[in-house]
Amino acid sequence: MGATEPVAERVTAQTEDGVVVFLIGMRINRWRAVRHWLPAFLAMPRMVQELRRDKDSGLLAARRLSGGPRVFTMVQYWESREKLLAYASAADKEHRPAWAAFNRRARGARGLVGIWHETFVVPAGSVESLYSGMPVEGLGEAFGVEPVGRRGERAAERFGHGTVRVEAAS
Repeated sequence: MGATEPVAERVTAQTEDGVVVFLIGMRINRWRAVRHWLPAFLAMPRMVQELRRDKDSGLLAARRLSGGPRVFTMVQYWESREKLLAYASAADKEHRPAWAAFNRRARGARGLVGIWHETFVVPAGSVESLYSGMPVEGLGEAFGVEPVGRRGERAAERFGHGTVRVEAAS
């Protein structure tokens, strides 16, 4: 997943569908508490690798975001809320045991490491994207890209392409 070479032309994500955006992160509140934060830090890459190997998992793309030396965040794009929730609760996948272990450690951790997540269900016609001089990532990685002109030169034209007719300003 994910190209490394920049795309010179202006492109946009090639999607007509909705998408689930899942943000997840952790914050190391005390560096010396390695036994509390290291397992959580190492669990996420294992989960993403597991999901990428399973083409039916529902994970479309994932990317780490920088947030400073103690904050680690990942954005994930999913086919559906149902597939995200199925993965989160599957006893035979990496997430559930990692979550249980984190909770056991957190009882005695007193805030030494923090975690958070947010989930957004984005309906079809409610996304817009632009990539220029960048490797394709995000929605473009999840759905593929096409030249901007096919969906509209302006962001307002690309919103709802294929589902909502956007009138040009006069």
